[in-house]
Amino acid sequence: MALSPRTATLRRAQRVRTHLKKVANGRPRLSIFRSAKNIYAQVIDDERGVTLAAASSLEGEKAVKGSDKDAAAKVGALVAQRAIEKGVKDVVFDRGGYLYHGRVKALADAAREAGLNF
Repeated sequence: MALSPRTATLRRAQRVRTHLKKVANGRPRLSIFRSAKNIYAQVIDDERGVTLAAASSLEGEKAVKGSDKDAAAKVGALVAQRAIEKGVKDVVFDRGGYLYHGRVKALADAAREAGLNF
């Protein structure tokens, strides 16, 4: 029996998060959500259950809006800047069941260039 695409994504996301809990060592998690029209990222402290920094392609100037790689890169840089302002430099990357390719990779690379370590 084949899985629906949504079920397969949820299973991958659960598998990724299980692995991240083993290697996190108290570091916050950079979690992403990718929709058809936008991309969202947030830095979450799982020990306290709070969001430390967040960014999405919905905010800011109109040039950021969209779901392409350029918008993802801008969101990655923005969330990294906000996390660093809060004193967070080291995170673990939670790709959320998405393949590390395209918009996900663009967001991660931009966050790394902006100063986050993962």
